Amino acid sequence: MSFTVYLSGEIHTEWRNEIKEGAQKNGLDIEFVSAETDHDASDAAGDHLGGESNPFWHDHKSAKVNAIRTKTLIEKSNLVIVRFGNEYKQWNAAFDAGYCAAQGKTYVTLHSGDIVHPLKEVDAAAMAWATTTDQVVEILKYVTKA
Repeated sequence: MSFTVYLSGEIHTEWRNEIKEGAQKNGLDIEFVSAETDHDASDAAGDHLGGESNPFWHDHKSAKVNAIRTKTLIEKSNLVIVRFGNEYKQWNAAFDAGYCAAQGKTYVTLHSGDIVHPLKEVDAAAMAWATTTDQVVEILKYVTKA
């Protein structure tokens, strides 16, 4: 069974690559997609629409262009993995999880146990909570087996 998995969340660790490598190692037929993970490129996504002296409007333009990608890829995905790291606040990941919940899109959260409380509502709408990328790979193995 071919699957498309959207990888949402923090961009400062190798979690995406670990999941991709685990899926490849297990021969899973999965296409992985995600938002732009290059921070500078993401921040500049709207720059081609014209310069802005006000940082709000600069960020607003880029957020809108980024949302085209995010919304389209989440909607085409069979499953979304939403990663929350401990070091940075991932407001975008929380937004993606909320979007998934509102759209009835299945998602799994990936985060450590010490941030369970602030993510209780996000986890409550998720189909699973994983603490390691290996657990995510096991979920992917199960849900894609024929």
